[in-house]
Amino acid sequence: MELITIIIVLALTGIGVGFAEGLLGVGGCFIMVPVTFFVFTTMGFSPDTAIRLAFGSNLLVVFPTAISGAWAHTKKEAVWWKAGMVLGVFGAVGALIGATITSQLLSEEILKPAFGLVIGLGALRMLTWKPSKTEEDLKAEPLLWACWGFPIGIICGMLGLGGGIITVPVLAMALKFKMHHAVGTSLSMMIFTSIAGSIGYLINGLSVPNLPPYSIGYVNLLAWTCLAMTSIPVAQIGARTAHKLPATQIRYIFIAVMFYVALKMVGVFEWLGLPM
Repeated sequence: MELITIIIVLALTGIGVGFAEGLLGVGGCFIMVPVTFFVFTTMGFSPDTAIRLAFGSNLLVVFPTAISGAWAHTKKEAVWWKAGMVLGVFGAVGALIGATITSQLLSEEILKPAFGLVIGLGALRMLTWKPSKTEEDLKAEPLLWACWGFPIGIICGMLGLGGGIITVPVLAMALKFKMHHAVGTSLSMMIFTSIAGSIGYLINGLSVPNLPPYSIGYVNLLAWTCLAMTSIPVAQIGARTAHKLPATQIRYIFIAVMFYVALKMVGVFEWLGLPM
């Protein structure tokens, strides 16, 4: 694959990532990981190296994009920053641990289907969940937030996720956040988990030889630049769109995208011979 083609593919991917992040409160790694994994493998790198580069580079993209999206949702008063910061700080510790586990111990054969399985289970739970018909006044529960944030962070670090694809269902279902507030608060948490996870991949990849040009550890700066330059401004558009749609519609968009990526990463389409 030629360099100009790589740049175009990643820049176009960034547009989808930014819109998904602002609209759905997710980091967009479930879109970026399959694309960047494909890019690195077509460049001739082993699947194990490619998946770690995809995780580390994509987590760094989430960081500025999450700031952009969270700011847009804050202006709509849809971010509970106290909850986001507690979830984020404990999630960041977990993300560092998760990134180290993946960098040192796990192979692509485990990571790809695990990535898809986690996303698929989250989608299934969101599909079967019945939203409460009554609005509840939420109370500050820092200990409960911390208990959720740490394991979410570990999963995010291990699977190269910003965390929104797990955090939004947790906030909406377990912690009873309204859907719009779950989306906004999820973005505030991802500011912490994404930077911590990317640092974990950067550090653990520093001693690895023969990585792609412009790489620092398992973070590739060329991929980061191409994805970030389009995703950051588009996240603002996604966030504004979210507040024009009803919560139910956002939920079903979220579920549909989750199911597609889950099936793709587990390998169902390939097994069925479908070019999807």
